[in-house]
Amino acid sequence: MRNVSDLLKGKPVRMVSVKPEDTVRRALTVMAEEDIGAAIVISGGRLVGILSERDYARKVALRGRDWESTRVEEIMTANVVCVSPRARARDCMALMSEKNIRHLPVVEEGRVVGMVSIRDIVTDIIADQDFTISQLEHYISGQ
Repeated sequence: MRNVSDLLKGKPVRMVSVKPEDTVRRALTVMAEEDIGAAIVISGGRLVGILSERDYARKVALRGRDWESTRVEEIMTANVVCVSPRARARDCMALMSEKNIRHLPVVEEGRVVGMVSIRDIVTDIIADQDFTISQLEHYISGQ
């Protein structure tokens, strides 16, 4: 099983971020244009939160708030769970399950270097299992 830095190498290099003072409408527009479900929130070059579609659904849409006047900082998740590039994919899966989250910013020396999603982790686990199955089939068949 690979570590997070290996997973990031296989992804496009793009850091999609929004600012705490951005409106929710602007943030969701950026997320839609980039076809992503969560964006990191950066202020002064530092990670201050994460905004997900879930935040919008639960804190704006269901409460009837105005997405054009509500600011990202009002609904973002401020206590962000992060991982290091050296974290193993399996450990990320356990953390995501435990915290009920779908995205993990990857932070190295206080700087965000990427983000992994539950999709990235599941894809890696499936590839690892496929490899193991293939090796076992070769072993059993004597090849």
